[in-house]
Amino acid sequence: MQTLFCTYYHSPVGIIRIGGTDRFISEVHFMLEEEIALSDMTPSLVLPEVIRDCVDQLIEYFQGKRKNFTVAVYQDGTDFQQIVWNELLAIPFGKTISYLTLSKRIGDPKAIRAVGTTNGKNKIAVIVPCHRVIGSNAELTGYAGGLWRKKWLLDHEMKITYGVQTLF
Repeated sequence: MQTLFCTYYHSPVGIIRIGGTDRFISEVHFMLEEEIALSDMTPSLVLPEVIRDCVDQLIEYFQGKRKNFTVAVYQDGTDFQQIVWNELLAIPFGKTISYLTLSKRIGDPKAIRAVGTTNGKNKIAVIVPCHRVIGSNAELTGYAGGLWRKKWLLDHEMKITYGVQTLF
């Protein structure tokens, strides 16, 4: 059994819990108010390099200095979930696609609901960019971290990519 490590980053959109092993990141989670209240938020005393690198890369992302992440990530899931999460990694910074487009990209346009469910089960927010998936009508839909965070992340990326403007 591998040792799990955890730390916290106070981002512009709230506290993020970052977890993983000495080899990969398995969690980048926006803490909800009720989770913060119930958590002692004590980070691991010693952090492996991959976790420290993840924090540094998240800081660079929020400062507008990073568009791609290079830390190793892993999350348990079915073959279908792994395919969807890998496809999320192919969505460029500052771009969005619909759930329908995502289901077509994996070769099954009828899997739109399963794609949406899998997107919602992503445990590695920002790095595995599930926030870049929007409704077919170009509206914001579902985000485990809250729609206001999804909007913030998309606006942030649009501003870095295209200059000052808002998507929604």
